[in-house]
Order: sequence, then C-alpha cells, then structure tokens
Amino acid sequence: MSKYEKTLALRLLDTLAPWQSAPTWYIAFSGGLDSTVLLHLLKAHSTIPIKAVHIHHGLQTAADAWPAHCQAVCDALGVPLQVIHVQVQPGASLERAAREARYGAFQSLLAAGEVLLTAQHRDDQAETLLFRLLRGAGVRGLAAMPVHRPLGQGSLVRPLLDISRAELLVYAKQHQLSWIEDPSNADAHYARNYLRHQVMPALNARWPQGSASMARAAAHFSEAQELLDELAEQDLARARSESPWPWLPLPSLVMQPLVDLSDRRQRNLLRHWLRPLTQMPDSEHWTGWQNLRDAGHEGRPVWRLAGGELHRVGGRLWWLSGAWLRPVAGSLEWPDQQPALMLPGNGQVLIDGARPAAVLQVRYRQGGEVMQLPNRGHRDLKRLLNEQGVPLFVRDRLPLLYAGERLIAVANLPGLDGRALGEWNFHWQAPTNDQGLS
Repeated sequence: MSKYEKTLALRLLDTLAPWQSAPTWYIAFSGGLDSTVLLHLLKAHSTIPIKAVHIHHGLQTAADAWPAHCQAVCDALGVPLQVIHVQVQPGASLERAAREARYGAFQSLLAAGEVLLTAQHRDDQAETLLFRLLRGAGVRGLAAMPVHRPLGQGSLVRPLLDISRAELLVYAKQHQLSWIEDPSNADAHYARNYLRHQVMPALNARWPQGSASMARAAAHFSEAQELLDELAEQDLARARSESPWPWLPLPSLVMQPLVDLSDRRQRNLLRHWLRPLTQMPDSEHWTGWQNLRDAGHEGRPVWRLAGGELHRVGGRLWWLSGAWLRPVAGSLEWPDQQPALMLPGNGQVLIDGARPAAVLQVRYRQGGEVMQLPNRGHRDLKRLLNEQGVPLFVRDRLPLLYAGERLIAVANLPGLDGRALGEWNFHWQAPTNDQGLS
C-alpha cells in the first residue's frame, strides 16, 4: 500500500468513525469516478459489511448499460449490488425530480441504524455553495451539503467532502479502476454543469485554493446555522405550552412570547419550527407573516405557505395542512351495532359509555343550530362555541350528534358532549395534519 493510499484511507475512516457500529453501510454506486473510488477504498480498508446500490433513472439510453458495468465492478470486489429502478416525475427541473426519486428510493431501503454513503467530494461542495449563493440562499442553504443527516430510519453520510476530485482521480489511476462517464455531465444546459465546466475552472485558475476555501466557508456557514438553531430552540421553549385543546393534534405555539422577540429572531424561530412542515418562502413573501402578526384581534389572519397554512386564533399560532384544509359536509347515519364511526376526511367519533337509545346521526354546522341544556334551556350553538373559545378553523368540522332532529351533543366540549344527559359522552378523534388519527 502506498503512503498516499494509506493517508487517504485514514482520512476516510476517521470521518466514518461515528458510524462504525452501524449494521450495514450502503454505498450509492452510480459507477462514476467518485463512487467507484469510495467503494474500492472501503472494500480494501473497512471491516464493516458494505453493500452497493445503483439507482437506474431511465432518463437516457446510455444508462441502460450502467447496471451491467456496476455489477461487474461489484462482482470483482465481492460486494453485493442492488439495482433499483425509479420513475422520475416530469417537472420544471429534471435534476431535482431525479434527485427526489433517487433519495426516495434510498430512504425506503434503509433499516434502523443503517447508513447510506454517498460520494460527493470537496469540489462538489464548492459548486453547491456557489450555486446556492447565486440563488440568494440564506445561512442554511450556504452551509451546502452536511457531512451527515437523518434519512428514513437510518443516516446519510458524505465521507468525501474533505477530499478533492483530483485526489480521487490519482487513486483511481493508481489502481487502474474503470468508471462510467455520464454524457449528461457535459451538458452545460444544466446549471451545475455550467458551473463545473465554465465557472469553477476560471475561479481555480485565478485562485488555485478556491474550491478548498469555498468548502471551508460552507463549514463556517454550517456552524453559524447550528448556533441559529440553538437560539431558535431557546426561543421556542418560551413559546411552547400545552394546548387548551389537547384533542387537537396540530402543531401550535403561544403568540405573545414570539411577538416579544425582534423581527430577526421571529423569522429564525419560524424557519426552525416550520422547516419540517413546509418549504419556506423567499424573503419577499415574509410579508405574509407580518400581516398575520399585526392583524387586529377581530380578524381571522392566515399565512398560506407551500405545505399548508398558519392561523392565528385565541392567542396561538396553529399549523394546518392535509385534511384540515379540505372542507367536510353532509350527515352520516350511525348504525346501532357500530361502536365507532369513521368520518370521511375527518377522523372518527365514538361514544364512551351507554349509547343513547335513539336513531343517531353525525352532522356538521350549517348555521342556526340550537341545543337544549339542563338548567339553561335552549341555547344558540354559535354562542356556546364562543363561550368555550373554540378555534374558528375547528368549528365547521366539529362533529355534532343528533337524535332524530335534536342536537344532543357536541364532540369533546365539556358540558356539551352529552355527559350531562346520561352516563356517556361523545368523543372525536380528530385527523392529524398527515390525515391519520390523533
């Protein structure tokens, strides 16, 4: 083993040290230079069981021959290979669609604790930083590609981010490796290829350490983002509190601790909180947050984002998506022998205790409903909901229980849920944002 190879292997294994106890390392094996070197290095220097995975997108005729090449390489090294065919959805960005299909397949593949290794290197990191800088990305985007992140039940790790493509090429030539040259990588129509073939060579000719410096800058941005996340968690701790409606399975925050912060910290908190829930808007569309925050108390402000809506109700922010953005309507008969009743797009209801001896129906508000209450007489439903402060976005999907034409219970609301009429109460298991039950 040459001193060069030993040094390269030590750098690689040092990066992978935190994942030495993983049951399996999967290698995303395209057959190109980068993943070929990664596979060869790990087979020669690691004791962890490794497997290769080749994703076949079917986007170009030349790609039909690549699984056979990958199989030959893996057979020669004694590494198991799995070929996965994916369907790339058409869209504005073919690169993005292919990436989403690829990582969707990887996510489905990983079992608990398993690790997927990809072969992006230092030059890729520099290109990513420059690409995102030109798109006006913030600190998180300029952190470029993290060394590791969760993926499905396992982890995605990029162990070559501190190694240049030139170093990988030297290793490949020393070991006389063969690899695939993807013809699409030469197509300057794609933004990354343009940067790789037109921009980066010019930058590196003027500043030979340019790629290394940009990769180092990405690491600085990553550290800055970690600090921003820590600050967001501290601010979130003040805004998180138990919801007055524990049966509402929706993300929510108390509004006042949030508005007490500076505008910058408000945006930082919201980015952190909403990031797992939706794609965040660009800078120009943050006026939607300001309008929601500053609306009068009598308003019903909503901030619409790509993945859902943020509502301000009762001194809280509520995140709604999925089933919560689709209206419900109609009435459903509730057969005597059926203990629970599924509500299309709205969870399910059940009765705790002895079921009322009547023909039951579940309905929704239409307006003008009246309910008779012990010792209170007839009361307008709208006023009763106002008394309990029920959030406006809940009211039209809150299940109502009827015996014939008489409203006898409103799900989940103390004093209205039927318990006052007998040894039973009407309970609603509301849908979550992902359309499951709470």
